[in-house]
Amino acid sequence: MSKPAETWLLPDGVQDVLPAEAHRLEGLRRRLLDHFAVWGYELVFPPVMEYLDSLLTGSGHDLDLMTFKITDQLSGRLMGVRADITPQVARLDAHSIPVERPARYCYAGTTLNTRPAGLAASRCPVQLGAELYGHGGVESDIEILRLMLDTLKLAGCEGIHLDLGHVGIFRALAEAAKLAPVDEARLFDVYQRKAAAELDAGLPALVPEPRLRHAFEALLRLSGDWQILIKARQAFAAVPAVAQALSALDAVAGALSASHPEVTLYFDLSELRGYHYHTGLVFAAYVNGVRQEVAKGGRYDHVGEAFGRARPATGFSTDLKMLLGFTPAAAVPPGVFAPVGDVAELRGAISMLRAKGERVVQALPGQVGDAAALGCDRELVSEHGHWIVQAL
Repeated sequence: MSKPAETWLLPDGVQDVLPAEAHRLEGLRRRLLDHFAVWGYELVFPPVMEYLDSLLTGSGHDLDLMTFKITDQLSGRLMGVRADITPQVARLDAHSIPVERPARYCYAGTTLNTRPAGLAASRCPVQLGAELYGHGGVESDIEILRLMLDTLKLAGCEGIHLDLGHVGIFRALAEAAKLAPVDEARLFDVYQRKAAAELDAGLPALVPEPRLRHAFEALLRLSGDWQILIKARQAFAAVPAVAQALSALDAVAGALSASHPEVTLYFDLSELRGYHYHTGLVFAAYVNGVRQEVAKGGRYDHVGEAFGRARPATGFSTDLKMLLGFTPAAAVPPGVFAPVGDVAELRGAISMLRAKGERVVQALPGQVGDAAALGCDRELVSEHGHWIVQAL
């Protein structure tokens, strides 16, 4: 009897991972986590759900909208299914692993989003990332960026373009202009939309001082290659606090040009992604032919403050499922087909092969499907009282 479609259809943006793809996905996960390990990043496994007030602490309004809420049947408290693992790592660093030294963490786990991040994105991505806590210098930003770029290359990404920005520039301008929070939020929205005409029309009322107004106008138009930082120093000369952010971008550009000269660097000084979350450098990596970023991150020095321990922090994350699209296809390794039986000699032969890493599939009584259907290119046969492997 056929079942109604509702019993097997999945929600929009939610997909099964079938055996062949699951094999590739797990192989990529292991390779990338092993790569993190040789850089000194320690693996953590935060829970898939937490109390909502902990899960969303210090993360901003955007993450709240992306988080599914449920009620805990044991306590009656509201819980959330994680949409991002970074706030969980901040909690771990603040309470579970309270060390004073720089700490390096990595993770790989499924998250759940109320809506997809892009048109073709999954609502249950496998978030993989690395984070460095306890160091506020540009050197830790450079380490995270180099790790991210090496990770993307290891996954098979080619033609990488790296967009760099620094939210400290807009913050310094807003502070110099003594903008009210509502006006700062209004300008933030204008920069997000790259609405140049709206900016030019509204600035005189918000920023009457000519030199500061010129700096705000220049911010929207300062994007391009490394040389744009020279123009930025001239445009923001009236706001000395911006110099530190520009120096950080300059140091990052120099370091990456030396270690990853094949990566195209692009600067967008009005890029304010995660403005209510990030505190310094922000970045996103793109590859040719893909509109959505393949990895992103930045500095978020105050993320642990809500947990009682505001340590400097920087990191990046990516969707392992997206990276799988750049990884060369790899078939499940061929195996050895073993006949039906439970005699000690046969069991011993099968165990020895499996101990060597061989994939051995033993037949079941009355089963449908031969060795080839089970992906085997060899079989275990008995000759003169010994079990040997021979080609099919």
